[in-house]
Amino acid sequence: MDRALIIFQALAEPTRLRILRLLREMELSVGELAQVLGQSQPRVSRHVKVLAEAELVVRRKEGSWVFLALGAQKDLDPVFAALDQWHPAESEAEDDLVRADRQRLQAVRNVRMGAAEDWFEVHAAEWDAIRSLHVSEKEVEAAIGQVLGDSLKNCLVDIGTGTGRMLELLAGTARSAVGFDRSPSMLRLARAKLEHIQTASGEGIKLRQGNFYALPMAENAADLAIMHQALRYAQHPAAVIAEAARILAPDGQFLLVDFAAHQREELRMRDAHVYLGFRDEQMAEWFKAAGFDLVLTEALEGELTVKLWLGQLRSTAS
Repeated sequence: MDRALIIFQALAEPTRLRILRLLREMELSVGELAQVLGQSQPRVSRHVKVLAEAELVVRRKEGSWVFLALGAQKDLDPVFAALDQWHPAESEAEDDLVRADRQRLQAVRNVRMGAAEDWFEVHAAEWDAIRSLHVSEKEVEAAIGQVLGDSLKNCLVDIGTGTGRMLELLAGTARSAVGFDRSPSMLRLARAKLEHIQTASGEGIKLRQGNFYALPMAENAADLAIMHQALRYAQHPAAVIAEAARILAPDGQFLLVDFAAHQREELRMRDAHVYLGFRDEQMAEWFKAAGFDLVLTEALEGELTVKLWLGQLRSTAS
């Protein structure tokens, strides 16, 4: 059957369009989708089955949890283009339905984020120790140094800076450096740690409270961004990577350090991990969508493998 016909048939039911809109915002479980849509789980599962058979939705299994994500971008781009340009002549009831979906989705997001923020506030003082449980932090930091080299950067940005260890390590390789974190407790610890640390130009390090989906920073403002063991706490990793691309100048670099995919499900409940690590294929897709060329991938084997993914933002000329 023609691919376009399969897609049209899958989207013939309004609920399935609602599901795609929601998954465009973040990955969700069937239970969370049912909560947002106000429908039973069996009914939502039937809709998901149709979308999955049309390859518009994919299932991502992590331990005993199953999350739903969007399928191939090439199939969904025209669908979302049509939705985005939909004439406002659609019924008032449909408008209300979309608004209600967004409000309930925000409630799901708030529950997830609240749990993560509570965890960070409680565990801020232990953060450096927690990050080094599986591969020696000394080994990870040595690998970061080798990957980035010692060439002088104009502006270094640490996204999800935590207690500021990456800024402490790398400040001397940049003329200016700024760290963003959502947690006030983390930022207090970082300020104490970095009080006497200076950049290569003799500046102090700036620390700002900021959401990694919407950093309070101008476009093209940095030439190096790093995110060290923080992406696994994001509800929408692709959006975080796209935001890193937004603040980087053309040819700027983005170094992402996190766990390779694993099945240690206790980390989800005990340590508030949203993602149980990441696959190279998944990361390559997100980097490409954000405008990065994935120029290096390195693995540090341990009880949990730590991965380094280095992307370079494609210049506007390429």
